[in-house]
Amino acid sequence: MEPATERPAPAVVDLAELPAVRCPCGWARRAFADVPGAPLSVHRVEIAEDARAHYHREHTETYYVLECQPGAAIELDGNLVPVGQGSAVMIPPGVRHRAVGRMVILNVVVPPFDPADEWFD
Repeated sequence: MEPATERPAPAVVDLAELPAVRCPCGWARRAFADVPGAPLSVHRVEIAEDARAHYHREHTETYYVLECQPGAAIELDGNLVPVGQGSAVMIPPGVRHRAVGRMVILNVVVPPFDPADEWFD
């Protein structure tokens, strides 16, 4: 018989009720980063046009575009990739990235977000 492993308790969060915090892309409402044992965190991010290029050494981020202005794009290692409502973009560790144009995304971060893993050139 295998030993029992601890698992996180189920959690429910209303992202609209969480406080927005400033991030390189705009304003983020972050859920589950503080749940012990959680495998990921989920963020609703309102991206400003002044998004700052950055990368992560440990995190994989997946952006799902909820809404955006025409001409919106994600810059990945210097290459602009057009996106629209419903686009999903997986960003592995080490890829410099930023959003271009105003948009709202759902960002799934694995492992859960840690501000110490935001790096700038």
